[in-house]
Amino acid sequence: MNTDPGLHVIVQERHQLINIAYRLLGSLTDAEDVVQEACARWYALSRQQRETIESPGAWLTTVTGRICLDLLGSARARRERYVGEWVPEPLPDRSELDDPADRITLDESVSMAFLVVLEAMTPAERVAFVLHDVFGYRFSEVAEIVGRTPAACRQLATSARRRIRTSRAPMAPTPQHADVVSSFKRAWRTNDISALIGLLDPAATMIGDGGGLVPAAPHPIEGGEQIARYLVELASRATALNLAETTVNGRPGLVSRYDGVIVMVAAFDVEGELIKHIWAVRNPEKLRHWQDGAS
Repeated sequence: MNTDPGLHVIVQERHQLINIAYRLLGSLTDAEDVVQEACARWYALSRQQRETIESPGAWLTTVTGRICLDLLGSARARRERYVGEWVPEPLPDRSELDDPADRITLDESVSMAFLVVLEAMTPAERVAFVLHDVFGYRFSEVAEIVGRTPAACRQLATSARRRIRTSRAPMAPTPQHADVVSSFKRAWRTNDISALIGLLDPAATMIGDGGGLVPAAPHPIEGGEQIARYLVELASRATALNLAETTVNGRPGLVSRYDGVIVMVAAFDVEGELIKHIWAVRNPEKLRHWQDGAS
């Protein structure tokens, strides 16, 4: 049987490509679309063209990186039209449900705090840093994607590292962090404002993302006490609030259900015993992968 010699490699590479694209774009939905487009471009080549490509995997990585770079370049304009605050698409931990090729490897580079730092980078910085520092690609390979010299790509990665050092580097999760989120859930469920304030850093920030499709705080809420009061007020209006602990981007988090449907996913940045940041995603378009496996 005469089969495409690159097919096996493409199947093998899909997991890596999805992982790269998610870290570059902050959206699993967009990552899947990008990888599908890269594969479509491979099969749009003639057989003769495909046979001249020594490494289909390297070719697909280059194409995937370039598509992501183009998307990142237009993302700022799209974010300007986005209603309210924009938060990266949260990742569920449902390894037993998804196609293995679409699973994201959960590590520090997909924590919500880390993805938010990546959002502050220029598209070229983000691509150079993620491909070199996270995935170990050589700067000569990165240069093929970014369209700059290897030396320029090295400078881009250096600039990206500087941004990460300037912001607080995300800490590895600990069992204590899960306890903090669990205590937060109990305090929110019981409208215990004093307990909430005690769990929140005085300078904590909460960002809600409704995408203009569902209600969400239109601006970041600053300050632990202000966040606690907002949450208690929200709970008083949403009497059917059903909170459950879960894993969000590899970290302890919460989901909220209404009539069995997930309506909110919250990611937390915990330092010591205090919550520094909360990212509450309510945009239903960003919860599609959660609904697929909701029980």
